[in-house]
Amino acid sequence: MTAALHNSAMIAPIGPGRLVLVVGPSGAGKDTLIELVREACRDNERVLFPRRIVTRPSSAAEDNETLSEAEFAAAIADGAFAVHWRAHGHCYGLPVAINDAIGAGACVVANVSRSVVPALRAAYADVVVVSVTAPVEVLAQRLAARGRDTDGPLDERLQRAVDHAALQPDVTIVNVGAAADHARELLRAIEG
Repeated sequence: MTAALHNSAMIAPIGPGRLVLVVGPSGAGKDTLIELVREACRDNERVLFPRRIVTRPSSAAEDNETLSEAEFAAAIADGAFAVHWRAHGHCYGLPVAINDAIGAGACVVANVSRSVVPALRAAYADVVVVSVTAPVEVLAQRLAARGRDTDGPLDERLQRAVDHAALQPDVTIVNVGAAADHARELLRAIEG
């Protein structure tokens, strides 16, 4: 998995706003919780939820902007991403506009790969990492129900190795109860 930061040459971390990184295994329910929190924050213009750019069509499980592989490569060359990475056979990115929003003091909430957390912690002044997880049997059920074969074999996704020491989440949500309750946990992490 590769990751690159657009602002990697910058000396000072981007701030004073906050970057909330929602991370966890596929099927943990990250997008569900983010959507519930987005609705709760709809009147707060200081909390932003940028759409990820992905080389996969959006779905009911994930509302993303879609680019082809060639369009994604061109966007990288144009400096369109604050960060981009590759996972599950697809390219993902966050728009570079988040840097201006964070620089203006906003809070940006984004679902990102666990692999980019160390680089993002170094690039931004105020980073909160929220790890959303669930037992492996719950993850397997959710992924099977999603039926998105383009993301690769289920077994590989469930056993993906992650450097948990580098991740160091600030908050961990075990997402097995009522989604509304866990969304409140995420909202508290955003509000800090």
